[in-house]
Amino acid sequence: MKPHYPRIRRVKTRSGSTAIQVGNYKGKTFQLAKHIGSSKDPSKIQDLIEQAHAYIRTHSPQLEFNFNPHSEELLYKNGLVVAHSSLEEAYTYLSDVYHRLGFERLNNDLLKHFVLIRVLEPASKIRSIYLLQKYFGIHYKKTTVFRELAKLVELKADICRTAIAYARRKLAFDFSLIFYDVTTLYFEAHAEDDFRKNGFSKDMKLGQPQVVIGLVVNPDGFPIYFDIFKGNTFEGKTLLPIILGIKQTYSIRKLTVVADAAMLSETNLTELQANHIDYVVGARLGQMNLGELQKVTRELRQTDQKIIRHGSMIYEYSARRAKKDRTENDKQIERAQYYVDHPSLVVRRSKFIAPLKNQRIQLNQDLIEKHRLLEGIKGYKTSLTRLRPALLVARYKDLWRIEQSFRIAKSDLEARPIYHRKETSIQSHVLIVFVALCLAKTIELETGLSIKRVVADLRDKWTLILNDTISGNTVKIQVDQKPH
Repeated sequence: MKPHYPRIRRVKTRSGSTAIQVGNYKGKTFQLAKHIGSSKDPSKIQDLIEQAHAYIRTHSPQLEFNFNPHSEELLYKNGLVVAHSSLEEAYTYLSDVYHRLGFERLNNDLLKHFVLIRVLEPASKIRSIYLLQKYFGIHYKKTTVFRELAKLVELKADICRTAIAYARRKLAFDFSLIFYDVTTLYFEAHAEDDFRKNGFSKDMKLGQPQVVIGLVVNPDGFPIYFDIFKGNTFEGKTLLPIILGIKQTYSIRKLTVVADAAMLSETNLTELQANHIDYVVGARLGQMNLGELQKVTRELRQTDQKIIRHGSMIYEYSARRAKKDRTENDKQIERAQYYVDHPSLVVRRSKFIAPLKNQRIQLNQDLIEKHRLLEGIKGYKTSLTRLRPALLVARYKDLWRIEQSFRIAKSDLEARPIYHRKETSIQSHVLIVFVALCLAKTIELETGLSIKRVVADLRDKWTLILNDTISGNTVKIQVDQKPH
């Protein structure tokens, strides 16, 4: 009896051609579903057969398998038993990136496996144990994992050295230009200890302890170094330990660091120059005296993208920024004027209200004038004297690359919140996230796609081991979506 699945039939025509058709047998009768075409040319006939296969694949709800090793006949079977399923392609792909980065040389399977699963599906360590078994068939005991995780801290220097070696080898990195910034990672807890401290939270998690992470990336946004500080550490105080440590550890002669305005302090800049480290940092212009500000404003003439330099300071005017600043100033001045008109309703201090005089309040006209002059102006401070100001401004604006790395770490790799309590466990967690960030950034640089999109594709590519309960044969296939 003919099976009831789509079949490909060859039929000789009166002209001597071979017709390729797709249909089903009902008893001994062939019911035509689609006439693909006809030809006398063997190569064209083969093309028609391939078209017939494609037609079946797109019009049949059943999967296509070849269980007969001695025949090219394709079987379409229902009720096949899935003996095993895994994300084998994802494991192979991510392992290859991990190997090319050089982390395989660390010879630590636990680090590798928890980095891969962090990229593929970030989760707690306990759930990661489950996901490693579900997706890759890799088994870990909970006690083994937490015992070995504590030992990962010893690999930090080797991990940073490996990341730097890759950047030098593949990304033409030479330390001549690096980008530095900090972020905070909070804990799902409210009790502080010697390491987890309350501080200024970039995650807006007031009252929850945190740690401060300092990250260094190259001009491509690839991470090359990191360090962890207590949660109450002022971000400006993290710059020198990291940058000076890098210079000494790797014997760097020429180094320029780009950082935002939070790193701007006379102590930091003096120490950088004393160690022959150049810098480009954002400058806070609020402390400028009115005379200097008026001079800068006259030179810029509200000309969009115009850049001027006064000594170590660079000033840039942006029409877009001016529009934003103007809107914000209008709101603040309007609020201040309301408080002046209704002094009994004042519930909080406005920056545009002058100090109390004879129990009366008034607008601070000098401060309003200063903020009006500042609209659209951005300042930068640098030790570099030979490079064009426009180039230095462009370098500073590349800080978005480190912000992107933080976004990947926090959002795509879900580095926060942290559930660990012990300092070694916290350091191990951040270390795993750092290595995962290296993988994620490499994938984005190589593919031109976001890590989120690449991972979404990888998680759809399932490898299935199927058993045919009738013949006893086994077949290994890949599908783009796991059958349910």
